[in-house]
This record gives sequence, C-alpha cells and structure tokens, in this order.
Amino acid sequence: MLTKSYRLYVIGYKFISAAFLLLSFASYSQKKEELEIHYAQTITGEDLKKHLSVLASDEYEGRETGEKGQKMAATYIAKQFKNSGLKAGYYDTSYFQRYPMDIQYKKEVFLNVNNNQYNPESDYLSFYGLSEQTINTNNIFFAGYGMDDSKYNDYKNVNVKDKVVLIFDGEPMNKDSVYYVSGTKKPTDWSTNYKRKEEIARNLDAKALLIVVNNIDSAYKQYRHRLIGKSIKVKSNKKEKIPVIFISEKIADNISSSQRAVISEWKNEIEKTGKTISKELTCNLKIEIKIEEKHLSAENVLGYIEGTDLKNELLVLSAHYDHLGMEAGQVFNGADDDGSGTVSIIELAQTFALAKKEGHGPRRSMLFITFSGEEKGLLGSEYYTDNPVYPLKNTIADLNIDMIGRVDAKHKDSIEYVYVIGSDKLSSELHRINENANRQFCKLKLDYTFNNVHDPNRFYYRSDHYNFAKNNIPVIFYFNGTHEDYHKETDEISKINFDLMEKRARLVFYTAWELANRDERIKVDVKQ
Repeated sequence: MLTKSYRLYVIGYKFISAAFLLLSFASYSQKKEELEIHYAQTITGEDLKKHLSVLASDEYEGRETGEKGQKMAATYIAKQFKNSGLKAGYYDTSYFQRYPMDIQYKKEVFLNVNNNQYNPESDYLSFYGLSEQTINTNNIFFAGYGMDDSKYNDYKNVNVKDKVVLIFDGEPMNKDSVYYVSGTKKPTDWSTNYKRKEEIARNLDAKALLIVVNNIDSAYKQYRHRLIGKSIKVKSNKKEKIPVIFISEKIADNISSSQRAVISEWKNEIEKTGKTISKELTCNLKIEIKIEEKHLSAENVLGYIEGTDLKNELLVLSAHYDHLGMEAGQVFNGADDDGSGTVSIIELAQTFALAKKEGHGPRRSMLFITFSGEEKGLLGSEYYTDNPVYPLKNTIADLNIDMIGRVDAKHKDSIEYVYVIGSDKLSSELHRINENANRQFCKLKLDYTFNNVHDPNRFYYRSDHYNFAKNNIPVIFYFNGTHEDYHKETDEISKINFDLMEKRARLVFYTAWELANRDERIKVDVKQ
C-alpha cells in the first residue's frame, strides 16, 4: 500500500506540474500577444498619410481604370510591395495581373415602340457595358417580376428564348406590405439586385430585359454615377450580358396595349394573389445600341508572402485603388474611396513582410491585392476570381477594406467605430475571430447595420469581397459609411482622420494575424 506521505507527494507533484503548464501557457499567450501588439504598432497614421498624399494627389488624375492615373497608381503600389520584401504575386513573375477590356466613351440607346420614339433619361435609362447591336422584334414576354425563387417563380414552365422580357422592378408584396418571398415587411435581394434578374433572363437566352420602374427621375439620381462618363466592359469567356433598359409605365402600357390592358392592372393582380402572371405580347419593338470604344487593359496589383507549415492555404487582404478620374476639369481624388483602403493594404503588407523577415512570418500564405475596375462594377476582383492565380479552394478568407478614413453622420458624436459587413455570412468562426480581436486589442464599436441582408444600400454586394463570397469564401468588408463627399471631387486627404484610420487598419491586422497563424482553417458553416 502507498504510504500517506507518498500519496501527498504524488498529489503535490501533479499540482505543481499543472501549475507549471498553466504558467507556461500563460507565458506563451503573453509573448504571442506582445508580438501581435509589437507589429500592429508599426501601422501608423503617419505612414498611411505618406502614401495617401501621393495616391490621392491631383497628379494621379483620380485613378480612373484604364487611364494614366490608374497606371501610375499601379506602379506606385507595386514598388511599395517590392520594397517591403513581398514576392511578385502573379505567378512569381510580375506584380501585375493584367486584364483586357473595352472602354466605352460614348453610348446611344434608341428605343422605339409601335412607331413611337422615346426619349432617353426622361422615358428610359440604360447602362454602359452593352454591345453595339440592333434588336427588331415583335416577340415580347411579360414575366411578372422576373424572379426565380422557391417561393415565387415567374419562369416556371415558360420559354423566353430569343424574346425580349418585360418585368416589374422590385418584388411582390400583399396588401399588408408583407413580401411574399421573405414573409415579412422586409424586402429581399430581389428588390435591389437587378443584376440577378438580368442573369436569370440571360441564362434563359432572352434577347433583352425591360424593367418597369415607378419613377425614371429617381432611378436616374440613384444610378447617376453609372450613367455618365466612360464605362468599361471586361472581355470574358462568359455568356455576354444582355441589354437591360429601365422603362416608364408609359412605355410599358404601349407594349401591353395589344392585350387591352395597362401594366398596373397586372401588378395589382400579382400583389393581390401572390401568383405570377405570364403573357405573350405582340408589338413592334426596336432597340438600337451604338457604341464608341477603345480596346485597352488594366491591372490588379498582387504581392505575396509565402507561409511556413500551412503555406498551401491562402489568406487574401484586398482593397480597390481605382476611382472616378476627372470630370469637367475637376479631379476626383478619392482619398477615402478607396485611397484609405489602398494605403492600409500597403501598410499591412509591409507589417507582415517585416514579421517574416524577423522570423515571425505567417503560417499560411498571404496575398495582398489592390484591384482596379471596382467603380466600374467590381471588374478587377471578378477577373481575379474568374482567373485565380492561387486556387480558390485553398483561399480561406478575404478581408476587404473599402473606405476607413472618415466618419459618417450617424457617428459624428462617437467616432470610434467601423462598419463590419459579411463576417457572419459564411463562417461563424470568422465573425467571432474579428469580434475577439476587436475586444482584446482595438475596442472599436463594430456596427452591423449594413450587414442586414435587407439593407436597401446593398453594400454587401458593392465591393470587391463579394466576388470571393460568391465563390463560397468567407469575407469581411470594413467600411466607414458614406458621407457628404462620397463620389464627389471634395473627397480629399485634408478630410481624412488618420488616427482613426490607424485603429481600423490595426483591427484588420489583428484579425488577419489570427487567421494566418491559427492551427485550424476557419470553417464554412453558414448556408446562404
């Protein structure tokens, strides 16, 4: 039998061993935290201002995609990546991923219905990105709201091949303002994402899509920045997008006149019953699109840091560096949108490269990307995800920064905040990691207002992270909200709050550090 003293010795030994392990773990955790803080502190407002003073200067002419200023910005960013010690991210041969595109300098769309020639901007609207073409047809198909959803489907058992499709904007609701798809008074993505409707019609081989809107004037104001100036179409192997034209009810009534009906009657019937209405229509319709364009190219800028034991997995940090260029002699410098995100990526790349140089490099590989073409429709990021340099299946997440240098009206009295969008859309772990990083180190208010799927601003769909999310890659979009200088020539460096920008960029760093170094890859565990 064991003596009492021996049993006490064993108990004491085990206690001391456990205490030693706890102390060792605490010591390790403390050193890990000290290391994170050390490198986070290398991200400074002073350095951010140094880079932004260059990129948001008049010399860079507003960095419009395909133009001189965008090329200058690409060269500057690549130089910073190289000087920091990042490898060329495009197959180890270049910092540039170039993509071909057509820049459309002039576009005219003529719409004639039953020999009535209508007026652009007052009767109808159409976007750039179309191909030069003429459509003469009398095959029109009315397809309700143009939706294909499990709870409401306008295309069930119908054929729209080679027809022009006529639909309503938005989505149906009942007399109590409850939407049929959501079952609540909150709209779904069908209300705000016309591109989704275009994609459905395109995949069903429709010739064009006419969308009936209540007010052409308000639609023009909403989409003004996409309707004026130049536009870009990226060359792709995908099926080409079909023309989308927003039309007034006056035009729609002319189209439906063969049925001796006004379009509003069908809308009322759908909303009353919750059941779609489909009709073959006959009218003389002519759509003529004339384009003047140039064939050019643009660049995404890629810098790469190879990981250690988990180097086959990849973490992406991104921002777009293009802006709106010049208009009527005014330079749109885009200091906040998205000069702030671009220079934050430069600083973050420099910080992780320094850590690697000093023997504390990330376990996972990291790709720092600044995209062009974002202001033209997320073109650069779409090109990357369609033509990935590193396999998307190995890409664990994208942390995207688009505007973190300003304060919006909502937070003018409490500026220590950042909007977080998308963090919980695909991975609950990613959401927790970001929240833990903020709680431990930054203590900003994380505002999830725009993370709501019913948010009418649709910010989740409007920056480069979305092209990763479409490919089932978890994302976070860091954002300060819009302000009075958004998309105006007054978005200048003099209005940037660099101390606040520093804190927000450090939050991205802490989240990225954990993602790059944790034992397990974050799981995709949320169904969209």
